[in-house]
Parts: sequence; structure tokens; C-alpha cells
Amino acid sequence: MARKAGQRVSVVLPALNEAATVGAIVSAVRRHYVERVPLVDEIVVIDPGSTDATARVAEAAGAVVVPGRYVLPGYGSSRGKGEALWKSLYITDGDLLAFLDADLREFDPSYVPRLLAPLLTDPSVALVKGFYDRPLHAQGSPARTGGGGRVTELVARPLIALHWPALSGVVQPLAGEYAARRDLLEQLPFVTGYGVELALLIDTLRTAGLEAVAQVDLGRRVHRNQDDAALGRMAAALQLTALSRLGRPAPANLALTQYVRTSKGVVEPATSTVDVAERPPMVTVPEYATRQAAAS
Repeated sequence: MARKAGQRVSVVLPALNEAATVGAIVSAVRRHYVERVPLVDEIVVIDPGSTDATARVAEAAGAVVVPGRYVLPGYGSSRGKGEALWKSLYITDGDLLAFLDADLREFDPSYVPRLLAPLLTDPSVALVKGFYDRPLHAQGSPARTGGGGRVTELVARPLIALHWPALSGVVQPLAGEYAARRDLLEQLPFVTGYGVELALLIDTLRTAGLEAVAQVDLGRRVHRNQDDAALGRMAAALQLTALSRLGRPAPANLALTQYVRTSKGVVEPATSTVDVAERPPMVTVPEYATRQAAAS
């Protein structure tokens, strides 16, 4: 597996309050694919506004850390994952971009070359999705193999089967580990929140066709499991994202009411806002065009 002359690779990690894990991931990528094998040209951590030591840890491990609020400040800022990924297009210069979640434990550095391999060997491939086994870690119980993809199985997969059956062969549609060509990503809008992976997959199908999507087996992925309330908010974001891709009216901000039992034994409502704000394709952003022209 070799790069074409002049082809650059960027590894990007959106990281919000991930001081416990981001350093080990950055260190492993740098050690294996910057120092030992010259595969990766830059490792960039986009920090939407961490309140812990994420930025300091990532920088010490060898990443370039960029606070999200300083990137394209005239467009405002959001703490969503999709916002960080969108802004990463502006501050990186890789022809190929590999995205890694920053909360991975037991990180396997071979994720990087596995994700990049189809892009480096097949010019028809534009997006590579990782898939893996996801153990579920419940407090006080041993890890349960394959139980960690609850939003995928309960929400994403049924939505895809109903509306985009061509994508039914994608094993992990919501995988946070994937790689893509810049010239694809810069053409696509980015949902700012949790729906970004589903939106990018659907938009790639629409823009480049199913033949542009490849998958690689990453083995096993261990990360922090969310509680049911957080999963409910994720599920709502996915459904709003799907509605937007179907051209159906959807509220810009959904008030999602969930219920919690207090320490006094009383059940009370807890309402949060779920939105599907979108960023425009980066290729339409004037500042991006200026930056690309200056770099060429």
C-alpha cells in the first residue's frame, strides 16, 4: 500500500472532554504512522470547548490542537461533532482524511491503514466505513459482546431499510471511524450534531453512488457507553436527520421530554433540545476557496 506522489493524509479526532483517552490514540498514531512508517502527514484534534485537559494531553502526545471556536469564527460555533468535522476540512490539508473518535479505549493503531487502504488502492472508492464488534459495558456486569450498537439497531438500521435500502449492506452506518477523499467531503453538507455520520453516508450515496462506498473490518471497538437518556437524544437526532434527507418538514429544534426519578423517588420531566442544524458544503464557503487557492 503506497501513496501517490504528493498525496497527503490527515488524521482528525473531534474531542470534547476526552482527556482520559485522546492522548493514547494520538501517541499510537504518531508512533506507528508518522515516525515509523511515513503514512500520516498531520494529526489534528478539533476541540469544541473541553473543560478538562483534553487540549493539553493531545498536544503533549503530538497532535495539532485547534479550538473549534477559532475556525471560521464568522460562521458562529457549535459544540456538535459534525461541526468539528466540518471545520476540520478548513484547517487540514490532506487529500485523504481519516476520522477517529477520541473516546476509544484499547485503541488499535492499525485502524488507520485499514481505513485508508481502499482509498489508496481503488480510485473509485470515496468513502470507507469501519465496522467492528462493540461490547456493551454495563455497570457491575461483564462486557456483553455485540451489545454496544443500540442506536444503530433500533433506529439507524430500520430507517435505512425503509428509505435507503441500497445502504442496508453497511454494517456500521454510524461508525465514527471512517476515511474519505477531500474532494467528496467538501461537496457535502455537514449536520452539526450526532446525525453527521448518517447524513454523510446518505449524501455520499446521492452524490457518488453506492460503488463509492467501501467497508473494512476493524475487529473490536471499545468506548464509553452512553446511558438510555443520551441514547434517546441520539435517536431523535437521527430521525430528524433522516427527515431532512427525505425533504420532509422537521422542526429546527425538537423539544424532547424524558423522565427521571429523583433521589426523593419522584418522577420528573427533563426536556432537552435536539437540533439538526447543517453547515453548507465547504466548497461553497468563500474563505475555504481562498485558502485552497493560496495553498495550490
